[in-house]
Amino acid sequence: MKLRTALPTLCLLAALPSAALAERGLEGKDLATMDRVSSPVLSPDGARVVFALRTVDFEADSASTALYMRDLRTRDMRPPHQVTPAGWSVSSPAFSPDGSTLYFLSAKNGSQQLYAMPLAGGEPRQLTDFAVGIGTWQLSPQGDRIAFTTDVFPDCGADFACTQSRLDERKESKATGVLYDQLFVRHWDTWKDGRQSKLFAADLPAADGEPVTQATGLSLALAGDIPAKPFGGASDYAWAPDGRSLAVSVKTVEGSEQAWSTDFDLYRLSADGTGSPVNLTPDSAARDAGPVFSPDGSTLYYRAMSRPGFEADRYALMALDLASGERREIAPDWDRSPGSIEVADDGASLYVTAQHIGQYPLFKVDVASGEVMELVSDGTVTSFTLEGDTLALTRNSMATGDVLYVAQPDGSGLRQITQTAEEMLDGVDMGEYEQFSFRGANDATVYGWVVKPAGYQEGQRYPVAFLIHGGPQGSFGNSWSYRWNPQTYAGAGYAVVMVDFHGSTGYGQAFTDAISGDWGDKPLVDLQKGWEYALAEYDFLDGDRACALGASYGGYMVNWIASQWKEPWKCLVNHNGVFDTRSMGLVTEELWFTEWEHGGTVYDNPEAYERYNPARHIGEWEVPMLVVAGANDFRVPVDQSLSTFTALQRQGIESQLLYFPDENHWVLKPNNSVLWHQTVKDWLDRHTGN
Repeated sequence: MKLRTALPTLCLLAALPSAALAERGLEGKDLATMDRVSSPVLSPDGARVVFALRTVDFEADSASTALYMRDLRTRDMRPPHQVTPAGWSVSSPAFSPDGSTLYFLSAKNGSQQLYAMPLAGGEPRQLTDFAVGIGTWQLSPQGDRIAFTTDVFPDCGADFACTQSRLDERKESKATGVLYDQLFVRHWDTWKDGRQSKLFAADLPAADGEPVTQATGLSLALAGDIPAKPFGGASDYAWAPDGRSLAVSVKTVEGSEQAWSTDFDLYRLSADGTGSPVNLTPDSAARDAGPVFSPDGSTLYYRAMSRPGFEADRYALMALDLASGERREIAPDWDRSPGSIEVADDGASLYVTAQHIGQYPLFKVDVASGEVMELVSDGTVTSFTLEGDTLALTRNSMATGDVLYVAQPDGSGLRQITQTAEEMLDGVDMGEYEQFSFRGANDATVYGWVVKPAGYQEGQRYPVAFLIHGGPQGSFGNSWSYRWNPQTYAGAGYAVVMVDFHGSTGYGQAFTDAISGDWGDKPLVDLQKGWEYALAEYDFLDGDRACALGASYGGYMVNWIASQWKEPWKCLVNHNGVFDTRSMGLVTEELWFTEWEHGGTVYDNPEAYERYNPARHIGEWEVPMLVVAGANDFRVPVDQSLSTFTALQRQGIESQLLYFPDENHWVLKPNNSVLWHQTVKDWLDRHTGN
């Protein structure tokens, strides 16, 4: 269920026009409207970097994305320049093999299609005109074909007009009812309509040719979505170096089992659509993900879980010899879970990211020996790419937002290309922060973070926002969030304390495993001991003016401490949190999560669902609580939040409900985000006297 000091400015993008003149802390509107950098790609010679820059029109409550380029062969102070036309919103950039052309997706003319633009000058040219929009895409190594995904009705196959016609008919129908006969009727924030995301391939048109309208189906024989929904992407499939086949990760289970299975296998598909898919990992019942070919095409690297049904299991780095079928784990003694893979040009090493004790560094792993070397640390590496002698990456921290850097392949010579958040938001002061550790449940070492208020003054004591992360297999590490960002509380005059309790990721798989079946015990002990340690260690924390806040599992914990640990808190904030663990086991969409966490189904193991069930203790509640709910949240559906609010109101406990009819598990729209931040701030201020 699935959050330092700024580096010196080397190149600047335009600052936000609404930046404050006087120094102040970060505010919700800053967070909602600031520019966001992502998706770096390098030219084949590593001499140029292109990246996406997202800007927000707050009045229109919308965002658009343009592509910018920086020539890395110069070291002057000229900023990156926009290369896509004004008024276009684009995504998913890629260079042609010779570096002369930039490809990207855009919905400029209606549905999302592929465009090409010569970097020597000229307007974008539309390359595809399918009856349905492209979801994700990858250019073949030879640069003459594309693989892409789009949602189609399986029986329509590659007849895209068939899918679009059926959608049009449904839209025109006066009857809106939908009949289901199996589970997975909805996922994340979307009700299923019978379509699946399938993989296709198409030839690119000639230089003077018309846009392509037809494609060849590659994965039509497989039952599952490519990429996986809701958060999969183009990394779920990969071209072989010779362009003759692709490897894909897909969950092929059918029927209601989709709702409780995590069995993703790797398949090899012919790029011309002939032959049958070949299952490369048929004996694995857990998740296999992120396929990447070696440069010579002889080996497939991927990430593999070992325990079926457990979405937070450790990913092992695997090498599959495609000729013999032999598999081996590359770094079996490395107790971390890689999040992405890229192969070095010489094929001797892999570049991967992984959480590590409150950070998310970039590592280099030797394929032969399994030796792991940390290349870029201090913060969270959110994306990276390697071409020749150039490494490009985006990295953030608790104070910077995402920043684009380039470096040598060994991580040395790190060079900043875009601005930090402080540099964009002139006059905004970020709170200083540091990591601490203490002895938690079972005398284990547990880590946490403390953030000073913006404008901190020595000798002054400040009210505290005690943030509890979700997941529960997650982390409030040294990273930047556009939702639960500790700097917005620091900017409002609060000190912030966060604890990575048992169940958190990045501290070894045994620590992550410790929360399953134990939601209300060891994590609660860690939170209590972490709070006690922080109060003793940091004299600027005013423990008599503190509120606890959390979302998802963090919201569950807020409901739990409302009865189990209510004494320290002046107020509570519960965002889309679990109220009734038993009901949650039947109303959420991804049943594998609740069934793993509670050791079986609700009917097979009801005692486990009731052991730490907040709904059993609502008569002990008394602390004022703000409840937040999104109508399109199908992960922790709105009934959980409404039940929490009803229990509070019926007992006369001071409470408010902030309801968003157009948001899911997260609050994403700019104006809604600002309302969320202001409502939470007002609630904290009222009860802490801030």
